Amino acid sequence: MHRRGPDFRSHVTLNFGDSALVLLHSRLSIIDLDARSNQPFKRGSITVVFNGEIYNYLELRNELQQAGHRFTTDSDTEVLVEAWRAWGTSCTDRFEGMWAFALVDSSTGQLFVSRDRFGEKPLYITRAHGGMYFASEVKTLQALAGQRFEVNHDHLIRYVVNGHKSLYKTDETWYRNVWEFPIASSVLVRAERPDEWLPHSYWTPRYVPQPMSLDEAVEGTRERLIESVGLRMRSDVPLAFCLSGGVDSASMVSIAAKKFNVTAQTFSIIDRDERYNEDENIQATIDDTGCRCTKIVLEPGDRNIDRLRDLIAYHDAPVATISYFVHALLSEQISANGYRISVSGTGADELFTGYYDHFNLHMYETRNRAEFNRFKTDWERHVLGFVRHPDFQRHDLYFADPSKRDHIYLNRDEFAAMLKQPFTEEFTETRYSDDLLRNRMMNEMFHEVVRVILREDDLNSMRYSIENRSPFLDRGLFEWAYSIPSHLLIGEGYNKYVLRRAMEGILNDTVRLSREKKGFNASINSIFDFSNSAHKEYFLSDSEVFSFFDRDKLSKLLNRESFPNSYKKFLFNFINVKLFLDAQR
Repeated sequence: MHRRGPDFRSHVTLNFGDSALVLLHSRLSIIDLDARSNQPFKRGSITVVFNGEIYNYLELRNELQQAGHRFTTDSDTEVLVEAWRAWGTSCTDRFEGMWAFALVDSSTGQLFVSRDRFGEKPLYITRAHGGMYFASEVKTLQALAGQRFEVNHDHLIRYVVNGHKSLYKTDETWYRNVWEFPIASSVLVRAERPDEWLPHSYWTPRYVPQPMSLDEAVEGTRERLIESVGLRMRSDVPLAFCLSGGVDSASMVSIAAKKFNVTAQTFSIIDRDERYNEDENIQATIDDTGCRCTKIVLEPGDRNIDRLRDLIAYHDAPVATISYFVHALLSEQISANGYRISVSGTGADELFTGYYDHFNLHMYETRNRAEFNRFKTDWERHVLGFVRHPDFQRHDLYFADPSKRDHIYLNRDEFAAMLKQPFTEEFTETRYSDDLLRNRMMNEMFHEVVRVILREDDLNSMRYSIENRSPFLDRGLFEWAYSIPSHLLIGEGYNKYVLRRAMEGILNDTVRLSREKKGFNASINSIFDFSNSAHKEYFLSDSEVFSFFDRDKLSKLLNRESFPNSYKKFLFNFINVKLFLDAQR
């Protein structure tokens, strides 16, 4: 746990009925750096270990003080304790933040364990030796349980064949008998029944559209986003921003500069592959805000195999996509420059429409509205030319078959054909709403995209003792965004139309009005050189992975002169699994 918390380490053993309850903590000091806020933190009958931040702790502290509560620190940890004392299990309803915590109240013989709404902070659990174990990382869980967990080969195959969007479609993890504690959930464990862990959800995301004009949607978004950024800039240590060429991260930097008068330190990835090179837009934000920027240029080479191997070892798992290999390079530089917090734009795509298929879904939902022809014409004029996937080049993609999702597990049959044994797993999605667009966006938020990003970002950041913060993942902002009628989300051929309008006068127009989406991504060719015989040789060298995959078929694929982007993702996933399995030997 040293990397997660290099500043202080301690543990406490408590009597919990007939059981012993041991709480361990490694501290990364962010708020109130004084030793008085070290953990395990004890006040009276209450002891807590807490990973994360309660961003609105100052407001809660003031409310609790007015109710007679006394404080001896300036920490959000103590606010958590007093919030429990005041409101019990409903305290999480008051919190705006990210957290995984375990709180013991010896006066009532209760253990309260909770995880934040979006899953920003990790929490793994397992049963072993007649007890329950929980931890922020699998490596810690293995150390606590005193055993090496069995690799879940089904999950590995699912990942290689179906891709990263399949990883949270089931309750499985990379290891058998290891589970993630559910997001937006808590459990109250009683000393007389310490084995009864039945988490309950304290927050349910919903799409509840409210009557509003475009101007009202824009103003409400601007107000809540500025407030969210302000809360997440609270810190007693230096703070930096991840900056890409997109609207999301550039909005964070621009709000910091223009609403909070902060000259931000930013860090950016530069990929020389023009399909992913965002240097022009990044520079536009630098010039507009006066922020300082450290640029990391991607270079292919042998060292990247070693980098990926080290990253997989820390993650205790394959790295989900090439984006998170790249993100690790950012985290390394952020740490090397002395920063303890990084701020990212995660979640904006899933709040405000960020993907090309969102246009198709939007046209489906507005097909009977008077504005439909205008939406269609704007899409044809401004968007169609950027769309590479043939499915998304059809405006009526979902008209005949609203359930069409072939593109999500793209080419899965061809990838499954690389296996020695048959494998097939149909695509599924959770029903959150009858609105096709909003339902897709919430599946991306809670199952397919954001959950994966948050896991990878947390591990990449914590590997370098950095806390990652995501202002778009704010309950108030989420509930506002999901009260905006869907037809307002796209306009004039722009996705994120409401967000772009909300950022008018704050975000520079070069970025704000840019139509092409490149995303925080990179070409696999910018990392690995497939023309390098040594790289090919390593891909095909002896490994447990070839007990599942056909080596000859992989060899033929590698020898092709070119292959589609989906095949490059498959190869990245394959090399991850190979490195992961090789490390288990």
